[in-house]
Amino acid sequence: MGDAADSRPAMRGAGGKPSAARERILAAADRLFYREGIRAVGVEKVIAEAQVTRVTFYRHFPTKDDLIATYLAVRSQREREALAEARAALPGDHREVLRAIVDALIAESRSPGFRGCPYVNAAAEYADPDHPVRHAVAEHRAWFTGQMAELMTELGHPDPGLAAEQIMILRDGAMTAAYLDDRERVAAALVAAGRAIVGYREE
Repeated sequence: MGDAADSRPAMRGAGGKPSAARERILAAADRLFYREGIRAVGVEKVIAEAQVTRVTFYRHFPTKDDLIATYLAVRSQREREALAEARAALPGDHREVLRAIVDALIAESRSPGFRGCPYVNAAAEYADPDHPVRHAVAEHRAWFTGQMAELMTELGHPDPGLAAEQIMILRDGAMTAAYLDDRERVAAALVAAGRAIVGYREE
């Protein structure tokens, strides 16, 4: 899983836009996989949710594994785009970029139907570390950790690599705790722990 939302060329409709049917399939898979689990959701359920024919589904996604890979890639791409937008909106203000990341995480944890981290959830369903799903999850996590290391370097942290790993662990814990426990208490703890990692002090 790289920067592209899919390793295969997206099928295009009129005007060069991605096929509307493909987008409906992906939207349905996103809802179902996150809400019910990847293994629990069969192709027929995705087809019914997306309101497409079996022929249309298999024209876009020859196998369920193709759909799973694209589901994870699209989620990853959304996060990459959100971070790029935050950096563009806050040029040079690395602390505010980090704050925007934390705010986005808190907002996600407060959203209806929140069930924790989709990548951790996906990895938990596939025990084999060599399965493509595990590779996709590992690639996304490596990207996120790398971005955090860059931010920590820009903030002048003495050990940006360690700080980035701490942020990754904090993110995992916060998303799990927000699903299981009181979300407002988790949000407050997340902010406090994040400040401790970056050595934040009130002016």
